Amino acid sequence: MKIAVIGAGAMGGTTVEGMLKSGAFAPADITVADPSKEVTDRFAAMGVNTTTDNPKAAASADIVCVVVKPWLVEQVLKGIGDVLNPERQMLIVIAAGIDSTKIKEWLGQNCPPLFMVIPNIAIAQLASMTFMVPIGASAEQTELVKGLFDKMGRTQITDEQHLPAGTTLASSGIAYAMRYIRAAAEGGVELGFKATDANRIVMQTIKGAILLLEATGMHPEAAIDMVTTPSGVTIRGLNEMEHAGFTSAVIRGLKAELNWKEQEYKKFIELWMKHSNK
Repeated sequence: MKIAVIGAGAMGGTTVEGMLKSGAFAPADITVADPSKEVTDRFAAMGVNTTTDNPKAAASADIVCVVVKPWLVEQVLKGIGDVLNPERQMLIVIAAGIDSTKIKEWLGQNCPPLFMVIPNIAIAQLASMTFMVPIGASAEQTELVKGLFDKMGRTQITDEQHLPAGTTLASSGIAYAMRYIRAAAEGGVELGFKATDANRIVMQTIKGAILLLEATGMHPEAAIDMVTTPSGVTIRGLNEMEHAGFTSAVIRGLKAELNWKEQEYKKFIELWMKHSNK
């Protein structure tokens, strides 16, 4: 099976890296299409086929994966529409804020079974939390594409209505997790550790918390109870964070992003597309 990845910027590039690292595809079975010579040279050095010709890349693939900025999706899909074959291909679109109805409109009868997919940048480390919406795909096709992304982390099949929430929680959410790591590491420096040591300590602590919850299936509050003793220091620290609005700040941040997406993001994309078409 061959796959073409059209657009190998930050998200597309890390997706290709994840495919290579996972062994899901041999380098010779991947084609990267990108206008940047720097990008194509980098992947060519890994043994991946490269081109600047999107239709050429799409025509020879079993799976066509479009990973470009949302306002470029229409242009790219219309550019490859004539070479797509719904009888033998599947289409993956990785772009926030794009409706499947628009994709079907742009491609018409040439629209293959479609998967709207949102991973996060940890896909390069085989640790993405990926959301996937199958549209017009069979159970076998859905299992195949889910299996591909499962090799690069974990995949949650959802409906299109919940895809923006999934993007907020996992794709943007990885930045929120990193901000906590940075904040805790800065606190560690104030407590007397060197910056590199504090960063390493915090990352290992986060990793340990995740592995513990995964291994035991415990609710986070139950695990917290294991390390909070009456009148102890841990509960004092937790309560101080809550007084400063820790939980509320996280929830408000998630909701603020989602509300902006629902109210403004699609308008922004539509305006960009309108401007680009002039």
